[in-house]
Amino acid sequence: MQEELLKFLTFGADLIAAAGCVYSIASMRILQRFQRTPRGEVPRAHAISVLRPLHGTDPGLYENLGSSCAYASGVVELICGVQCEDDPAIPVVKRLQSERPDLAVSLVVDPTPHGRNLKVANLMNMLPAARHPLLVMMDSDMRAPADFLARSLAALRQPDVGLVTALYRGRPADRRLWSRLAAQYVNHTFLPQALLGERTRPGQGCFGAGIAITRETLEAIGGFAVVADTLADDYALGAGVRAVGKRVVVGPVLLDNWITEPSFQALLRHEVRWLFTIRSVAPWGHVGLILTQPVAFALIAALLGAPGLIPLAGLAVALLVRFGMVRAVDRALELDPVPLWQVPVRDVLSFAVYVASFFTKTVAWRDHQFRVSRQGRLTSDGDRTR
Repeated sequence: MQEELLKFLTFGADLIAAAGCVYSIASMRILQRFQRTPRGEVPRAHAISVLRPLHGTDPGLYENLGSSCAYASGVVELICGVQCEDDPAIPVVKRLQSERPDLAVSLVVDPTPHGRNLKVANLMNMLPAARHPLLVMMDSDMRAPADFLARSLAALRQPDVGLVTALYRGRPADRRLWSRLAAQYVNHTFLPQALLGERTRPGQGCFGAGIAITRETLEAIGGFAVVADTLADDYALGAGVRAVGKRVVVGPVLLDNWITEPSFQALLRHEVRWLFTIRSVAPWGHVGLILTQPVAFALIAALLGAPGLIPLAGLAVALLVRFGMVRAVDRALELDPVPLWQVPVRDVLSFAVYVASFFTKTVAWRDHQFRVSRQGRLTSDGDRTR
């Protein structure tokens, strides 16, 4: 009986590894096609309010904020928001105001709480300062290419589109291994997976790294207040837009996510929270992430199976597929090639994070721990985590 169970588990692990290899190739091809899609001419200009909620400093924050205003012939006001008067981001914003007088940069310092999602509270405090009907929200660690705003707003002008969301590639902001591994997860797992999801279920994803929406649509879904207690506020915004009969589309231009992870513990905490967020809002999608683990399951099959060349051959095939996928993605995204020895290290870490995400009930976010309901709402906060 035990031998039969072992054979069954080995067969299951082999099957998942094989399916994961097919998934890796399919997602890689979709990413390549996305990057090769002609962008056309840069559309005409509009007046835009760009909202950037800040909390502390990120590497390259000055450059990230300055990129918000890259909009040829367009009118852009940049609104930066913090929630305390001693936030380290304030000197960076003031430096930008001083050194770039050509930019319309304003700073909102407002500690007013609105629900448990601190980012949403920040956005709610910033919104009254926005003068234009077109709104773009961008995370502080995102840097925009010169045509990002114009192309995002061009997509938003379609009559049935209510929200344009942006995807991004990862760039390590320092030479730490943890930062490099974090960027690899974005480039070789998250981004291909998100593009494949958009291909198979258009309009179901919404990513908070960059969101363009009109004030009219935001008001129609109930404003930021409707997502003030949600963990995945971006997902909830997308759901609200779909509920009022409008589409969510992925913009044609990638942002650059400049990533720094100071330690293994920080990387692990961040990625477990990320996957736990997916589990809270899309549990079946979270289960489907098993297909992103072909190397891990090929290794499990090799350890469970009888000694011999066949189990090792399966592991070798999974590694070759993964190596090829990583190289192809790096070329498509115009990134420096990842050292191949880091690929299995990243895959083993990804599997450990995936397993851990099934067993957590709280998330650490900024200085607090939160419990999350089955509906993805932040229901309570605990002691300060640092």
